[in-house]
Amino acid sequence: MWSVAVFFLLNGCVPQQALSSRYETELAAIEAFNREYLAAINNEDIETLSALTTEEHIMLMPNRPPLAGKQANIDANRRAFELFEFDEEWRPVEAEIAGDWAWQCGIYKVTATPRAGGGSRTLAGSFLRSYRRRPDGSWRMIRDMFNSDQPVAGD
Repeated sequence: MWSVAVFFLLNGCVPQQALSSRYETELAAIEAFNREYLAAINNEDIETLSALTTEEHIMLMPNRPPLAGKQANIDANRRAFELFEFDEEWRPVEAEIAGDWAWQCGIYKVTATPRAGGGSRTLAGSFLRSYRRRPDGSWRMIRDMFNSDQPVAGD
């Protein structure tokens, strides 16, 4: 029995149950990060969004140049919160974790209500996000790309 355990230990093999448990733990950590990030958006909490954003973060949006880095993200969120009240939700449908990297794709819906008055607008679509584990073990979203299910005007 010990010879089998030593063989696996020396050869870097990890039993499937341990891999599954580690995957579930890491996925739960990413899901917790997402809940905190989403709550910060819906609560217009710039400080939390800033804490959850890194310099390597890039947001790719339809019909707009990329938002690269922490300050660009903070500035865009601040402008958006000044103009609109948001009600956003996400539903991941697929995720993969490979070492210190992870990705997740899913669907989103966001309703933006102009603070100056007028009707709300609801957008829905898909997202693809990449995450990187930091040295302290926490996860951070480093790429955020989304599209809209609505056709481009004029199509």
